[in-house]
Amino acid sequence: MLKSMTGFGRGEFLDGSHRFLVEIKAVNHRYNEFSIRMPKTLGPLEDRIRRKVADQMSRGRIDIFITMDEYAHAKRRIRVDKELAIAYHNALRELADLLATPLTDSLHQVAKYPDVVQVEEETEDVELLWLKLGEAIGEAVDNLMQMRRTEGANLAQDLDGRLAMLLLQIEKVEERAPAVLEEYRKKMLDRMREMLQAVGAEPDEARILQEAAVFSDKISIAEELVRLKSHVKQFRVTLQSTDAVGRKLDFLVQEINRETNTIASKANDYMIANLVVDMKSEIEKMREQIQNIE
Repeated sequence: MLKSMTGFGRGEFLDGSHRFLVEIKAVNHRYNEFSIRMPKTLGPLEDRIRRKVADQMSRGRIDIFITMDEYAHAKRRIRVDKELAIAYHNALRELADLLATPLTDSLHQVAKYPDVVQVEEETEDVELLWLKLGEAIGEAVDNLMQMRRTEGANLAQDLDGRLAMLLLQIEKVEERAPAVLEEYRKKMLDRMREMLQAVGAEPDEARILQEAAVFSDKISIAEELVRLKSHVKQFRVTLQSTDAVGRKLDFLVQEINRETNTIASKANDYMIANLVVDMKSEIEKMREQIQNIE
């Protein structure tokens, strides 16, 4: 089943101490590109987040938004820099001796000096956070992939319909092609006879037929039609694949367009020219749709 590169997924985890909300937005892109916005606390988990999402998506620009709320009381501890406190006290005592003044420094004053007493928040267990966050990411990815599969099915249906229209137009070109060759051959024969008669020469029927055959071969589109039908058949088979086939479909539609252009340049016929215009219109619409396929 085809998968679109566009989609949105949301996932949430909630318990007594944390709430994680994950939103993932994906749009079409030539490669796999990630943008993650999350609290700094979750920085050590960035690589795991990227890999968990990338396992499911091979192409597209992926924007991941993560919010974290903490409900439990933050764990804090007081850290005393003993060596710094002693250094401050010794420096003040040295200064008092130098100035011959009494040392009036108190414990409370020493504690107020920079960096002597610091309040630190204990780091949360990253593995525990990952267990919770991973659930929210998994839910968001599942929802996103479901949306991408649904959109992919719609794209496949649309492309299949356009392929049917394209095949119908190819069949009409095939039906018209023999008549074009015969008309060219007859027109050339008549012109060569007229030219020869104008100069009083006898027409060489064998030579005329040979020249007409060579010219007919130059304007023949039989090979292009064979290749065109082959590309269309391969395109339809590829639509049924479960792999990421966006690049392959893009290549095939380029080849289909190339063969169609060659047919237009070789078959100098207004009926085929009109059919080619319709074919190129369908091909262009297919090309636009393929840009959204993973």
